[in-house]
Amino acid sequence: MYEIFLKTLPFFVLIGVGYISGVTRFFTEEATAYLTKFVFYFALSAMLFRFSSNLSLGDLFDWNFVFAYLLGSVVVYLLAGGVALYRRVSITEAAIEAQCSIIGNVGFLGIPMLALLMGEAAVGYVMMVLAIDLLVFGSIVVMVIVGTRDGRMSLGIIRVLIIGLLKNPMILSIVAGLLWAAFSLPIPQPVNEFMTILGSAATPGALFAIGASLASKSAERIEVAVWLSICKLILHPAAIAFCALYLFEVEPYATAVMIAASALPVAGNVYIQAQHYGIAPQRVSASILVSTAFSIVTVSAVIAWVSAFYV
Repeated sequence: MYEIFLKTLPFFVLIGVGYISGVTRFFTEEATAYLTKFVFYFALSAMLFRFSSNLSLGDLFDWNFVFAYLLGSVVVYLLAGGVALYRRVSITEAAIEAQCSIIGNVGFLGIPMLALLMGEAAVGYVMMVLAIDLLVFGSIVVMVIVGTRDGRMSLGIIRVLIIGLLKNPMILSIVAGLLWAAFSLPIPQPVNEFMTILGSAATPGALFAIGASLASKSAERIEVAVWLSICKLILHPAAIAFCALYLFEVEPYATAVMIAASALPVAGNVYIQAQHYGIAPQRVSASILVSTAFSIVTVSAVIAWVSAFYV
């Protein structure tokens, strides 16, 4: 584990540099917002397109993989949501807390980190996890929130979901890359080099942006944040591991990547949703802060464990 910790440490050091820059106001919240936009819409999209354009969806897509990740995630989702309802919070708050328990920072942290630590072959599986998170659980929380506020499910919710997906550059770049690969279209050398250069900015830019954004996060409702961090960093990968190893018998390398991806800290896009709808943003903020701090140790431990699956 010590060797894996040393390999993951530079990623978290970069996050720490961003955090210090944010705390000292050397990097303002406005600057962080623009850096995040650059990474989200340009650098990360270029990286995802470059990777996905070299993949075959037929070779990558595996129903056992999908079912294992879905079932493991649903179990933890229902557990976190049930505990929230037991505390007598609203249904919408319970939905947001449930999101915190399973939606990890796959885009900004998972793709660059796991690609370097587990090989570029991991990216396809990480993108599968990202797609399930966005398409399934991202849709569920919107339906619960909008449906609860409107008092009923309507076609308007479908419209909100479709618009949200069409505006997400990660989904668009993955789909565009897979379509490019499906038609076996060649990528001109200058375009490939452009994508490589731009995509290379995704890793340092994303990690720095994560740290800088954490500087504006608060640690209110720390006991709830700790509970949700335990769900995300420990219970989620444990549930995924059980489903992938014992129920669906997913291929070892794919299992390792899936578990590692599920062990990542709470994603920033959960905070964006919470803030957008005005539902417990401080609670989500604290969960991101606490889970990211703890993940310095837990992510290294999980990657060290799963690396034995395929070595």
